[in-house]
Amino acid sequence: LLSSGGMSPVNEMHLYEFLSCVATAVANPLDRSNFIADVLSSSIRILESPEIQNSIASVEGLLSFLGIAQAASNPASVTDPTFVKKVTNDFEMLFSSLNQLLSVGKRCHEAAKKRPNGGLPLQNLSATVDDSCNFPDEGPVGINELVINDPFVPLWPKILPTLLKVMDVTLRVWHPECQASLLQNNIQRYAVAISDDEAFLAMKQDGSVKGVFGEGGTAGSIVSGTDRRDLNLAPRWSGWFNESRNTCFQLLGLICMQRVIFAPEISHLYPQFVAVVANQEHLRSMEHRHFNQYLKQFIEIMMLSCPATLYQSHLTAILGPVFEHLQYRLQYSWNPVLGKGSLGIETTRPMGSDNCMATANQLASVGVEQWLILYYARGGLFVGDLNTVTAEAAVEKARVELTRTYADMLQSTLALKGAWALVLANKAREDLALKRNDPSKLMSGPVNRLSDGKDFLNADGSKRTLAQLHIDARRLVRIDKLCHFLLLENEQIAGSLVVTVIQCLEYPDAYTCRRCTRIVHRILESVAWLDKYTELLGYRLLSAAVKAIVTEPKWMVGTEWDMINVIRDVYDRLVLGQYLLPGGQGPGLQMSRDSANSMMFEQTKVADQPLLGGGILTATSDFPRRILMEIGMSREEVVATEKTLSEKRSAKEQKDVFRDLLRVAADKTKQAEGVNRGDIGVLDRAGAEESLLHGKLRQPTVSALPEKLVTYSMMKKKEGSNSPDPADGPWHGNIFD
Repeated sequence: LLSSGGMSPVNEMHLYEFLSCVATAVANPLDRSNFIADVLSSSIRILESPEIQNSIASVEGLLSFLGIAQAASNPASVTDPTFVKKVTNDFEMLFSSLNQLLSVGKRCHEAAKKRPNGGLPLQNLSATVDDSCNFPDEGPVGINELVINDPFVPLWPKILPTLLKVMDVTLRVWHPECQASLLQNNIQRYAVAISDDEAFLAMKQDGSVKGVFGEGGTAGSIVSGTDRRDLNLAPRWSGWFNESRNTCFQLLGLICMQRVIFAPEISHLYPQFVAVVANQEHLRSMEHRHFNQYLKQFIEIMMLSCPATLYQSHLTAILGPVFEHLQYRLQYSWNPVLGKGSLGIETTRPMGSDNCMATANQLASVGVEQWLILYYARGGLFVGDLNTVTAEAAVEKARVELTRTYADMLQSTLALKGAWALVLANKAREDLALKRNDPSKLMSGPVNRLSDGKDFLNADGSKRTLAQLHIDARRLVRIDKLCHFLLLENEQIAGSLVVTVIQCLEYPDAYTCRRCTRIVHRILESVAWLDKYTELLGYRLLSAAVKAIVTEPKWMVGTEWDMINVIRDVYDRLVLGQYLLPGGQGPGLQMSRDSANSMMFEQTKVADQPLLGGGILTATSDFPRRILMEIGMSREEVVATEKTLSEKRSAKEQKDVFRDLLRVAADKTKQAEGVNRGDIGVLDRAGAEESLLHGKLRQPTVSALPEKLVTYSMMKKKEGSNSPDPADGPWHGNIFD
């Protein structure tokens, strides 16, 4: 059926998925692998064909393949039925081949994880987990071993070179010089526009709009008057680029999940792999929406899938440029919103058909660097003919989503959410059961899930298997090693990561801010004891946190306690010689003064174990004290505050101390600003009824009971006596009398 060529793409995909299920039933690994190779032979053959290889050899070849180049010399070609059908069939041939590989590869990977060994490249799992953390498979594993579980992996040496070519040439279309050329043409410009579907997602959703093509939808809003259902190439290009780009990112994530990218057989292709995925020009030229998918579908998965012994050799070359660029990108995306730098809020205006020509011409006059700064301010979006309101919403959505994706990615890799966080939750349950000598603790799930009390369960209530015990043991090693690698082993990665997280605390998005406070606690637990981090944490981090509380912006309402807890964690570790439980929880645990030097504290026994609380700065820093004096505190007040914090070490008491002193600073700041600052939206100061700092000054919301009790029936009787005569009003009939 597949070789007949008469099936529709949808039916072909269903058949491929069916054959993937058939492959899982084949017992012999070699037969299973050969079966998958036969199933996907036509897809690989298409990708290796001269037609496809020529089309992805250069940007010019790709633009011609998609009918974009022809639109410059012959604008009528984009609506010529014969040409439109030919180009559409050509793209479907390329995209279908990539999508079939992705679909089958994902199904094979999911089936591998369900095998008795959980997808680990081991034949037999021991009944107990090795406590020495010496796992032979935590390193390069050959394809011959990986194929025992996953029949798809032997195909990667054939697939990867073409995949890298497709991704490379697709991202080159967005390089500034190529973009500027396309934007100057009235038809070609729509190749780099957002799609109707993306415009629809940027709209405020309600039940009255029935999808993109429904009444009130966004079909025909990017290329005015036409959409992808019409025989017109212009509205199809944006969707095609989205599909091919996202498929490439997902395939890159798949090769990491299947661990093939770390296999010795692929080592000769790894420099080429890095040259494409970490290409500085590609990173700088991607729009926010592209970078968002790049982080979610590839970078996060690669960090979680990489064996602990390969972080230096395989992650350094990729994460260094990516994290450094993210700091730069986010900074220039938010600066106009925050009123920082030379760019005003007007630079966040989206680029549409009315001003794209001027924007393209700016490249020659201002240079690439300044053009990219303006590019990030508007999220890199070209919105075509979209209306102003939806276009501005799309820019805001792109900016916020990228920032949130960055925070979520760091949470996952630092075991603050996702599968790795579940590992820590399971370990905490095991420690509690051991401490109380009560194995039943391991057989009960959350209160909202029923359990029979016979099987061992995870903290989320799912069944715990032997394979998962072995997988979790390896994840526990990665949790510790990855945190150490990100923050202590590479200055480019660590510096960019920490500075960007500090900057995220200032961006007006409560979702990002709340999650970054959790990341900050993990950073403090890991590196607060290091002198080289003192200025960064004690001054830059603390000043950002104090400013966020003292200025009381409206967007911060609801996250103030999280930020005050960050201030507490910094001050305790860098000044008072106290450390906290993971996540900034619990009382301040005071360390003794060093017997050899009374000016220093003894280091904690868990300084190198952030998951147990981490360390402190043994030599007291004056940076946090300087921050307190900058907000108006005298030297005597600082000394008195530190004495109080040393005597009252519970979390509530210490946070109340910081709230009281920050309230005084906030009142002084408010007086200095003057009463009438003008309304600046979410950056405006929260009112007294919203502010956490002034919570004790608010009147109770429930009024006191009156001295004389007045019942509802008494009120109705009084209303009836005061009502006008019924004859004066319309008659409704006394049907209830």
